[in-house]
Amino acid sequence: MKATLLATSLARSFSATLACAALLGLAAAAMPASAGIPSAVGDTPVPSLSPMIKKVSPAIVNIATRGTIHEKGPQNPLLDDPFFRRFFDVPQDSGPHERPFQSAGSGVIFDAKAGYIVTNAHVVENASEITVTLQDGRDLKADIVGSDEPSDVAVLKVKTDTLTQISLGDSAKVEVGDFVVAIGNPFGLQHTVTSGIISGLSRSGINPDGYEDFIQTDASINPGNSGGALVNLRGELIGINTAILSRSGGNIGIGFAIPVNMAHSVMDQLVKYGSVKRGLLGVSMYTVTPDIAQSLGLANAQGALVSQVVDGSPAEKAGIHTGDVITSVNGQSVKSNGELRNAIGLLRVGDKVDIGLLREGKAQHVTAIISDTSTPTAGTAVPEGIHRAFDGATLVDAPDSGGALVKSVEPGSAAAQVGLKNNDVIIGANRGKVSTVQQLKDRARNAAVLVLEVRRGNAIVLIPLR
Repeated sequence: MKATLLATSLARSFSATLACAALLGLAAAAMPASAGIPSAVGDTPVPSLSPMIKKVSPAIVNIATRGTIHEKGPQNPLLDDPFFRRFFDVPQDSGPHERPFQSAGSGVIFDAKAGYIVTNAHVVENASEITVTLQDGRDLKADIVGSDEPSDVAVLKVKTDTLTQISLGDSAKVEVGDFVVAIGNPFGLQHTVTSGIISGLSRSGINPDGYEDFIQTDASINPGNSGGALVNLRGELIGINTAILSRSGGNIGIGFAIPVNMAHSVMDQLVKYGSVKRGLLGVSMYTVTPDIAQSLGLANAQGALVSQVVDGSPAEKAGIHTGDVITSVNGQSVKSNGELRNAIGLLRVGDKVDIGLLREGKAQHVTAIISDTSTPTAGTAVPEGIHRAFDGATLVDAPDSGGALVKSVEPGSAAAQVGLKNNDVIIGANRGKVSTVQQLKDRARNAAVLVLEVRRGNAIVLIPLR
């Protein structure tokens, strides 16, 4: 409610300012050249973020690191030949070597009493010496409590009893269009403040191997901002600034922050265990898109479609089936396979988790116990003359059990790229049974999307094709 009132006040104030400016423009020639912005326009004060910035800034710190990088030498195998090296007078020290480095970033004080500071894992990578500089100029030595590269979160600890911690917001309530402020130390310029809005949510693809659910903002973020704070107008932390999208290394209005809820969850595990030992559910999944939802008869295009359940996995033991659509984890809605992966990835081995799902249109709940089971990469499959993704696959009628048997797949073909494998048996398509190749062709005719049910060994796999 306070945010709404503040946003309304800002809008009215700026509107009044623009109107006043238009009227005063007629008398501009009569005004002194040194005239500044008035403190108020009529009875309306000119809005300022200064009070909020003064409150928040003591919780934002500068982080300076020193360390050594182990660099590999030239990759040409000829340089490993002693005769070649002597003949061409290649220096003997041209192999792997070490070099010192210095770098700078930002951090946020999460727990003043315990001295815990959250930053990015890449800020403190390879660091052997870390110095934290507070807003009042004090320098403190910091130790790494733990660092988690997949989420790019690290926790530092300093010794002092006079720190100021930041108030934590709820990143689950952040919406596109919300006003935000980024605070950090870009290019070594300490406690720089920039403002903007939330430009997007649930961004991914920056680090394909990581756990990503980035907040996108147009508040200026530059090198050195990493690990700094993204706050709302109430001065609550909603994200840890972590990356920029730029070809030049400077700001172009596209920056990313780790949601505070994710950062806090990772911090709790790093403080308690020193690392994040991620558990897995044991499913392969696809995001439910509108065309997949239509083909499966679902009312809403959201959730994670289970395409495969690993034998002996927590998912199988919990009673999750191929074809289920997972819609929530511990009461939090799941809109995509990425959100499901993040939610499960932040749990620890042994945790109990409530899974909400849809099975044949009916809502159900199951309880899974997260384990260390490895999960295969989701595959895909299809046949020639039916869909372009089947190119390179040879299909025949399955001789015994019925279905369309994948007799062979050419390496590098479209069928191979989507994951079609030799001896796969397609037994269903778009919720209908498939007994022959002709039936598969009939069901695929005029279909915008194909959701195949494939028997692979003893497992049943769902494969959406567009």
